[in-house]
Amino acid sequence: MAVLENIRKRTTVLILIIGLALFAFVISGVFTSDNFAAGGEKLGAAVGEINGEEIPITEFRRKLETISRQMGPTMSSMQLMNQVWDREVRTTILSEQFEELGIGIGQDEIIDFLRTTGYAENPEFQNSNGVFDPNIFKQTVADWKVNNPLQYDAWLQTEQEIIQMAKEETYFNLVKAGVGATLKEGELDYKLANEKMDIKYVRVPFSSIPDSTITVTKSEISAYVNDHKDQFKQEAARDIQFVLFEEKPSDEDDAAIKAALMALLDNTVEYNAQTDRNDTVFGFRETQDMAAFLDRHSDTKLDTLYKAKKNLPASVADSLMALQVGEIYGPYKDGGAYKISKMMGRRPNGSVKASHILLAYEGAMRANPEVTRTKEEAEAKAKELLAEAKKPNTVFATLARDNSDGPSAPNGGDLGYFQRGVMVPEFNDFAFDNPVGEVGMVETDFGFHVIKVDDKEDVVQLATLSREIEASEETINTLFTNATKFEMETIEDNAAFSDIAKKSDYLVRPVNKIKALDENLPGLSAQRSIVQWAFNKDTEVGDIKRFDVNDGYAVVQLTGSYKEGVMSAEDASATVLPIIRKERKAAQIIGANKGKTMDAIAQDNSVTVSTASALTVKSPTIPGAGSEPAVVGTAYGMQEGEVSELIEGNTGVFKIEIVKRTPATPLDNYSTFANTVKTNAANRVNSDVYNALKESSEIEDKRAVFY
Repeated sequence: MAVLENIRKRTTVLILIIGLALFAFVISGVFTSDNFAAGGEKLGAAVGEINGEEIPITEFRRKLETISRQMGPTMSSMQLMNQVWDREVRTTILSEQFEELGIGIGQDEIIDFLRTTGYAENPEFQNSNGVFDPNIFKQTVADWKVNNPLQYDAWLQTEQEIIQMAKEETYFNLVKAGVGATLKEGELDYKLANEKMDIKYVRVPFSSIPDSTITVTKSEISAYVNDHKDQFKQEAARDIQFVLFEEKPSDEDDAAIKAALMALLDNTVEYNAQTDRNDTVFGFRETQDMAAFLDRHSDTKLDTLYKAKKNLPASVADSLMALQVGEIYGPYKDGGAYKISKMMGRRPNGSVKASHILLAYEGAMRANPEVTRTKEEAEAKAKELLAEAKKPNTVFATLARDNSDGPSAPNGGDLGYFQRGVMVPEFNDFAFDNPVGEVGMVETDFGFHVIKVDDKEDVVQLATLSREIEASEETINTLFTNATKFEMETIEDNAAFSDIAKKSDYLVRPVNKIKALDENLPGLSAQRSIVQWAFNKDTEVGDIKRFDVNDGYAVVQLTGSYKEGVMSAEDASATVLPIIRKERKAAQIIGANKGKTMDAIAQDNSVTVSTASALTVKSPTIPGAGSEPAVVGTAYGMQEGEVSELIEGNTGVFKIEIVKRTPATPLDNYSTFANTVKTNAANRVNSDVYNALKESSEIEDKRAVFY
């Protein structure tokens, strides 16, 4: 009792401790075994390090929380985390450059930056004329500070981002100032695109030598990798395979749901103990209160809206539209459910599609302030347009686009389909009382309308009895049993994972080269817990574990582990083998055909001499051979009538002869092309400079420890 009393006295403290623990859990995601082994996070833990500067996890999480509030549910937690990380890396790397160059941003520069960006569109920063006002902006932020601390905190982070963007703009503009192109560069760019070559060529394709005749050893692959290490760098990665036990209804569940729905169709007789007599309970077919019936028996409520054929399920739309009032169709499958529909009402031509030209006048309802015409002028203009619209060859959409004051003008006045009561009475009556194709004019509070009736369609009201086709409790229990049994059997003999699955007719799905921060796995969608398990230091290749996934279970086996660094010969073989084979084939073909004429090469290799016309360096595609930049580049350096040596291309070994060269027409000035070269180079500055700085930076990424 004394212990219980002490607990009661400390209830507030306990609630606070539990609340903080839950808060930490929500923020930090799923705990890994590493976290528990370390006794939780250490004070001052860093999520990463960039050029020696640590990014504290607490600060990182604060920024993640802010962006999460801003973005809402539009992005997953991992996507948001990656976005914050990328921003931190960029900010840190570029800030070093700003500091070194002494780049700073003053208040006036921030205001100027805001004025030219999307922030100026914020209504809270605009005056009564909808124009960005620096004073209103400052007052709004000051008001947030006093009355809306959360908004103010978010603004402080936004402000830092704005300052960063302004500094980036200044920095990249400095770099762009040094980017240029001479007239000679412009002339070369012009010639590469316009100087044409006609060639005669013979090609001995690499496919003429079977891959099986080229032997490549593991040591040769390893040597190639060592000579090209930069091309074979890899991140830490994992391979898995899994069997998915999906929670889906069995054939028996499907039949039971269909039978249960059918049982609701007709009236039933039930004994009423209170009245001591049998009562007739109306079924779906004869119920007098359809809304109440569907509330009690259906997964969907009564939809009182009238709908056109195009708004009904496509597979049964024709059958549903053919029903008479009171008739029933079904059961049918739609959207994962069994359904039976009853025709409750039909309105022939109950939906109209119309276009209009609105002529507003000063003082009319919702008239644009820019409209200054009088009512009389609007009416006269409307009558003039009505006469024009009735002419046989007039395109109404063009007339509306050029003359209408309504918001539908950009769409040619098209208002789409609408039902009775949607439009104002005068407009409504004209649209529904006139046949398709009729053009007329009506007056409403909005102005004068020239209306064209474009189409009409029937609409119907359906009552639909619906039951979702879902797995029964028995099916779910069987699924769990099967998943658990498979997990136990494979743990006992992990080498037989695929064999055991095959014996039970389960599909084994592999997923290769998973990265430490991956979230979505093919066939499983978002399964961060599986990725964390695969990268846990205690998980070894061959280990097996069952995971709860959306609508079922996945039994997963770790099948491969790759360390960060240079690929092993085994991992690189799929890439290196074709390269070495191609080199060997090229050497064989060149060795066997050296010194031969084009005709001799063609005859000895059972190929033909072909021609290609109007080749340019900027479009190095040879018809019948594909993209061959090395061949076309060689041709560009040859004279008319000259024959090349053997050339190793992408698809085979070539020998070419220049039949004709057509020089590009000389221009008086190449400044336009020089400016294009300069503009293209300047457009690449932002990405190329940042990527180069990032490549040369030392970045230690520890996110996988925390997320």
